[in-house]
Amino acid sequence: MSQTTSYDVIIAGAGSIGTPTALELAKAGLKVLVIEPMPSPGQASNKHAIGGIRATHSDPSKIYLCTKSIEVFSTWQDVYGDEIDWRAGGYSFVAYDGKIESTLKSLLGIQHDLGLNIQWLDKEPLLEIAPHLDPEGLLGGTFSPEDGSASPLKSVFAFWQRAMLDGADFHFNEKVIDIVVNNNQVVGVITDKARYSCGIFINAAGGWSRNLSNLVAIDIPVEPDAHEAGITEPVQKMFDAMIVDIREKPGSSNFYFYQHPTGKIIFCLTPSPQIWGNLTQNTSTFLPMACKRLVEIMPVLGNIRVRRTWRGTYPMTPDGNPLIGPVKGLEGYLIAAGTCGQGFMLGPGVAQLLTHYVTGSLIQVEKDCLTSLRYDRPFTSKEMLK
Repeated sequence: MSQTTSYDVIIAGAGSIGTPTALELAKAGLKVLVIEPMPSPGQASNKHAIGGIRATHSDPSKIYLCTKSIEVFSTWQDVYGDEIDWRAGGYSFVAYDGKIESTLKSLLGIQHDLGLNIQWLDKEPLLEIAPHLDPEGLLGGTFSPEDGSASPLKSVFAFWQRAMLDGADFHFNEKVIDIVVNNNQVVGVITDKARYSCGIFINAAGGWSRNLSNLVAIDIPVEPDAHEAGITEPVQKMFDAMIVDIREKPGSSNFYFYQHPTGKIIFCLTPSPQIWGNLTQNTSTFLPMACKRLVEIMPVLGNIRVRRTWRGTYPMTPDGNPLIGPVKGLEGYLIAAGTCGQGFMLGPGVAQLLTHYVTGSLIQVEKDCLTSLRYDRPFTSKEMLK
């Protein structure tokens, strides 16, 4: 195993975080290498994502980062010419009970303060946006028209292609096995194929990020859990927004779905209790549970046929928010992990944040993000919009 080229930054993981981060760093003139054990980008968690992109969160840092992401997704085709299937269909968190209504309304102040275009709609105006929602017991919901969706695989492929055009290197089918540290400073990376020198290492390994941090004796609270999704046959156009129901039901803690431009309904469910681990084989219990929730909230879909289901993993943290930023006492080691199933929507925003940190060009709001999302925070708050 011989010494190879020196890099400014080495990133572990060519997924929803690592690939746009490579692009931003390369655009900033840095020499970047991405190391990925899979044969191509986006082959771990990214390809299981259903494509939702929202800045509608309860955490200010996530609101800021996802707002930046939406700026990238929504202008990508105009800037680069690549079709990534961006569509600003909006998001609607619906309320069928008073507790959820109160929660959604309580967040509007901070969301407005941070520049979100979001409003509460009572029942009748909400039914104008999503006319097929079950009106029985519907109190209303929020609507954020600038949120939307895009293709995870088309997006990560576009980020990868542009990053390479800007000089980033990608090594697939290669695995990081050690981080070289000298006097509390990252100086290199050892893989199963080669040795590399670098001054900065970014752990963007998703559900495997804890293993990489353990290489430098840091234990980060990231545990993957399973979520399942499905897609139906195409039907006529009925609605644009991603519909999110955060009511807890037997076997699930939330449910969300949207209609793809092809007419297909794409839906996802969060199991309760959580199913821990990286196993991605889908289960027989998911489809009946998900279909029940789908038909309860939109009865007109009662006879629709499901074409396929699949399972993906979310790298979870104790509070539902990501771990982003440097490690205390270890210069050059950055964490970008624990995105809790929201890596796709966070990716471009996190990429900008990390690039500004590396290049010493952080603005105050970005410094605040790094403080609130640090890996050793107390984890006393919770993301309220799951």
